[in-house]
Amino acid sequence: MRLTRRYHFAASHRLNTDALTPAENAALYGKCNNPFGHGHDYVLDVSVEGPMDASGQIVGREALDALVQQQVLDRVDHRNLNCDLPELRDRVATTENLASVIEDLLTRQWSLPARLARVRISETARNTFELETK
Repeated sequence: MRLTRRYHFAASHRLNTDALTPAENAALYGKCNNPFGHGHDYVLDVSVEGPMDASGQIVGREALDALVQQQVLDRVDHRNLNCDLPELRDRVATTENLASVIEDLLTRQWSLPARLARVRISETARNTFELETK
């Protein structure tokens, strides 16, 4: 059985790497390389899977919500991901990298009976990224 819970947060970022020249960064990342950054209203789906318990659930929704709030949302909501999220300071703040960081943040403190199955982030109406967990 799989359960997916949906969360929302707003954050800004800039796509840029020191490995490239300013012109190469601008060519690769386009408007996402704006020196002042840009923001998104992200949609985060966290999926868990496992057998149902005697209550007919695979995980308590409140426990999952509390974990996501504490480990992820409190750290990313209304933040500059490049500056305020240490895990992205040495990486390009792509949503692909953000999904990987969120998986790591969740699994560090995971104590729920269900297994983390997927992290899915919609950055825009056209860009959605999914990370199936190990």
